[in-house]
Amino acid sequence: MTEARIGRTLADSTPYWPAAPRPPKGAPNILVVLFDDVGFSDFGCYGSAIRTPTIDALAAEGLRYTGFHTTAMCSTTRAALLTGRNHHSVGMGCLANFDSGYTGYRGKIAREAGTLPEMLKPHGYRSYMVGKWHATPLTETGPTGPFDGWPLGRGFDRFYGFMDAETDQYAPELVRDNTPIDPPDGGYEAGYHLTADLVDQSIRYIADHTADAPETPWLLWLALGACHAPHQAPQEIIRSYDPVFEHGWDVEREQRLARQKAMGITPGDTRMPARNDGVKGWDEHSDDERRVFTRLQSAFAGMLDHSDQHLARLIGFLETAGIKDDTLILVLSDNGASQEGGPLGMVNAMGPYNMKGEPMAEKLARIDDIGGPDTHSNFPHGWAMASNTPLRRYKQNTH
Repeated sequence: MTEARIGRTLADSTPYWPAAPRPPKGAPNILVVLFDDVGFSDFGCYGSAIRTPTIDALAAEGLRYTGFHTTAMCSTTRAALLTGRNHHSVGMGCLANFDSGYTGYRGKIAREAGTLPEMLKPHGYRSYMVGKWHATPLTETGPTGPFDGWPLGRGFDRFYGFMDAETDQYAPELVRDNTPIDPPDGGYEAGYHLTADLVDQSIRYIADHTADAPETPWLLWLALGACHAPHQAPQEIIRSYDPVFEHGWDVEREQRLARQKAMGITPGDTRMPARNDGVKGWDEHSDDERRVFTRLQSAFAGMLDHSDQHLARLIGFLETAGIKDDTLILVLSDNGASQEGGPLGMVNAMGPYNMKGEPMAEKLARIDDIGGPDTHSNFPHGWAMASNTPLRRYKQNTH
């Protein structure tokens, strides 16, 4: 192999340009769409009445998996997906928010554990991360870093998103590459929503890449805030789901299981497990409670529906650019639906952290605010139970 030689003169010297990594012939682009806190049955193609035509079409064109090992929380599953290894063995035995000082619980992916973008780089890939990271301790997410555990420090070439477990969809805490930035001007009043912004950035990254390096394969890791609390979406979408879910979580579970059996998602002899501990029957709640609970579920459904609509724009761009057939697309969630809304749900889930209760009368008075910019809503765990049909328990639990 020719090597550079530096002589006393140009005539005595030999330049050398090392070959850049070359991707294997036929190496596909890779698009990972990672939802948050979405249950086993929440996509339409897994038995839900929530409108997810974009996801359903992708499933119809490809494969639907029904066996998936999740570590039941955000950071842990993300660390396992990024490394292909057990989360304890890569330092993420629990949430990324803190560093316990113990090897398996550092809140940060171990340096010796290669991430997917790090492993793809020698094969000629460029990698882009958009959305939720949640794989760095909060003490290391400030403007001074350190940045070795941020997306760019772990193999991604560009990053646009947020570092923590959740963020407000109308006023997000955003980072571009290694720099905190302000959200776009206008916010809610100007029609801003983080999901739309993340899809815009995804399209921008792919468009720039395709224009500049069309022969180079790419990885785009799109980790949406949906459907982690706060459940926020346009009101017209949210309210369209009230009639869909007013029958309650008991009927919803039975309907989803029936659809799953018809689809072949679950065996025909699958039996519905008993309600999870602490979940009361829908008919045991008052009329006011059922109204509030229905709207809280509608906000969750609306957020997923809204995300599917924007995912359609991304898939449409791949088609317009003529690269969809060269792209491996994976759509999944990090863990099951969340029990964090408790038995009665929340219009403002931040209240309890500030010793502020939320009686049902207050929830009812604010029912039309749910999903808007001054709410931080989460649904009751009865709806999370329905989301996970026919499985038992929730996010945070291993069963």
